[in-house]
Amino acid sequence: MERFEGKRVLLTGAGSGIGRATAVRLVREGASVVGLGRNEEALAGTATLVPDTGRFRWLPADLCEETAVVDAVAGAAELLGGLDVVVNVAGITEPMPADQLDLGHLRHVFATNTFGPMLVCREALPHLADGTGVIVNVSSTAATQAAPGMTAYSASKAALLAYSGSLAIELAPRRIRVVTISPGGVNTAMLQGEIKALDTNWYPRLAPPWGQVGEPEEIAATIAYAASADASYLNGTEIRLDGGARSTW
Repeated sequence: MERFEGKRVLLTGAGSGIGRATAVRLVREGASVVGLGRNEEALAGTATLVPDTGRFRWLPADLCEETAVVDAVAGAAELLGGLDVVVNVAGITEPMPADQLDLGHLRHVFATNTFGPMLVCREALPHLADGTGVIVNVSSTAATQAAPGMTAYSASKAALLAYSGSLAIELAPRRIRVVTISPGGVNTAMLQGEIKALDTNWYPRLAPPWGQVGEPEEIAATIAYAASADASYLNGTEIRLDGGARSTW
């Protein structure tokens, strides 16, 4: 039997990068997945890549809007007949120097990276099964590792990391696990945007000792592990995936 056979997964950020790789991985392991994202064309593109198209459906949703989150999570739970796993991957970087930050930019970054996942979790909780439910939130090594131009992003991901730890304690009576995955540099379009926006002298610090950043599929494999019964004792903690980059500082 596949590891996720019969499991119902809500996945945000399913249209690209780590989210897309996670959708492909989970469907390949037997899960039925509903992917959320802003870009309908990108979500449709993911649907063409999964090994069993009948196991992947998608709903367009702007997770910065509370009503959109409410409707999307309810829609996903209805399509799947409930939820076993929630994976929050959706996020943005949008680097900006600290002396140029404005409230509009801060609101946008936090709405996407922090408030969106928190609202998804809130709406998903009534649908998650006690004893076996799992929430995986994707933060970033930037939550605990400084980088220039990333003050808003780092703060938003640190908030998500703290939220996840507190949520694990709150959900302990229901035995619903909460795990945080914190990737370092990953070969995605989002990283390419960071490279263009950041000081080019800083980029090598994102890479591990062997000089190559991770691939989305490598992060997806760890997300799948954290969400599976194989990780039944993994709860309230962070898995850092940076290939050893921090050890080079």
